[in-house]
Amino acid sequence: MKSPRAVGWAVSAALVAVATVGGTSLAPAPAAPVVPQATVADAVPAGHATFTVLLDGPSARDGAVAAIEAAGGHLLRETPAVSALVVDAPPAGFVERVSAIEGVFGAVRAQVVGKAQSVPAVPSAPAALTGPAAAGPTGLDPLDTRLWGLSMVRADAARAVQPGDRRVLVGILDTGVDGSNPDIAPNLDVGLSRNFVTDIPADPTGAELDGPCEVAGCVDPPDHDGGGHGTHVAGTIAAAANGSGVSGVAPNVTLVNIRAGQDAGLFFLQPVIDALTYGADAGLDVINMSFYVDPWRYNCIDNPADPPAARIEQRTTVEAMNRALEYAHAKGVTLVGSLGNENEDLGRPRQDTSSPNYPAGTEYARPVDNATCSDLPVEGPHVIGVSAVGPRGEKAEYSNYGVEQVTLAAPGGNSGIGGAEDMILSTYPKSVLQQDGDVDAAGEITQKGAASGVQRVCGANGCGYYAYLQGTSMAAPHVAGVAALVVSKFGVPDPAHPGGLTMDPAAVERALTGSARKAACPVTPAPTAPCEGSPSFNGYYGNGVVDAVAALGPPAG
Repeated sequence: MKSPRAVGWAVSAALVAVATVGGTSLAPAPAAPVVPQATVADAVPAGHATFTVLLDGPSARDGAVAAIEAAGGHLLRETPAVSALVVDAPPAGFVERVSAIEGVFGAVRAQVVGKAQSVPAVPSAPAALTGPAAAGPTGLDPLDTRLWGLSMVRADAARAVQPGDRRVLVGILDTGVDGSNPDIAPNLDVGLSRNFVTDIPADPTGAELDGPCEVAGCVDPPDHDGGGHGTHVAGTIAAAANGSGVSGVAPNVTLVNIRAGQDAGLFFLQPVIDALTYGADAGLDVINMSFYVDPWRYNCIDNPADPPAARIEQRTTVEAMNRALEYAHAKGVTLVGSLGNENEDLGRPRQDTSSPNYPAGTEYARPVDNATCSDLPVEGPHVIGVSAVGPRGEKAEYSNYGVEQVTLAAPGGNSGIGGAEDMILSTYPKSVLQQDGDVDAAGEITQKGAASGVQRVCGANGCGYYAYLQGTSMAAPHVAGVAALVVSKFGVPDPAHPGGLTMDPAAVERALTGSARKAACPVTPAPTAPCEGSPSFNGYYGNGVVDAVAALGPPAG
């Protein structure tokens, strides 16, 4: 169940939008490592809480574990790629106590920790793949006429050159991916997908968060999405071109669900770093990140407005995220992130009044600054930051911007000018639409759903459902899809993952930025959003609007 907060980086008012008018067969996907699925949450003693403890490095592990255990803590599991431990301990003062231990960088109180978050080592030897069916045709689908974003980035024209290679793996680090949608099912590798979260029905205050668990143990299967946001993102990237519904920017690549978001749209640190490091080890080529790490809108290194434990938690979050992003980049992952929806210059952030957003009612006003506070993951290392534009190429009225943070612009929707059809249409889970009252128990679109522009297309493989959303969350997957096309064309066999492709993420970024369609600052920008820079690079559009056809030309440089 979704909370009132915007899910990821989608604009909350558009979760179901305002009123609107009524290939070839490719080579097999790479073999996937077998990692057991989680089923239930870890047992934590009464009176204990769970914490992510970040070490100074691998050499500090043994001494730190001994000291933690001597202090009454208990090691549950580890994320070795970033030198992080998950422990349970009595909560009172634990963040401060454990952070004083030699070899410990800091700690963050986790929310609900389950085995779903465990990341067993990925074996080097390939195993049998339980993956998507062979790629289908690569023409346009019936609802593609509504996908102005597909045309703006010229992915429809690029399809004749490169529709995507099934060996390219794109990670959806989000609220999940609905494998029952007939536009998602052909391209989703369920066997490689993982869910790193345990649903949280209510927060410690009793306020509803995710709502009732859909399955026993509160750990959803890897082809489920209880929020809808991740499925919408996945469809924009790689909905199959199968003659039904919609098709994505790269309709023949493989989708991998690496879920780190709650149904309510919150993304806590431990699931995010687990998803990033698992995705890197599993050989993903691109990871889309349309969210920010909760509960802090900005994570500050040492903000005087925050209590001591909160300062430790935020600087630990910054360090842990930086390590995870560096790790993924070094493993060959192109990282794409959304800039956010506050119409804010991230280089000159305004006062933060929304943090912490968990538990409910704990937020307070605090000053933040550009030098010591970070919006993560988009301000982390190696992340391609994406702003949103509307169908006329204008900066979306909600989109964040800033010359330090933006890399590219892409279609995200701008309903303030033209209504729902100026938003982004993509795949959406039937179960979430039913929960929201847009689809009835028989699968028919209700009057409310019709007014919101919900679409249903039925065929031999069942009925698919589609909804309009807007936000920088919708812009980032357009870039991630073009990145997947670039890897499909210019990638080389991956020696670390036989049967897969790989490409230096820096080269992928150069291909995207060097080919982007330049967009100058408007002559009369909004007074609340001054645009700085030149036609070749500015705070609204970065290097320009991503262009699939140009990106598939000769590599930049």
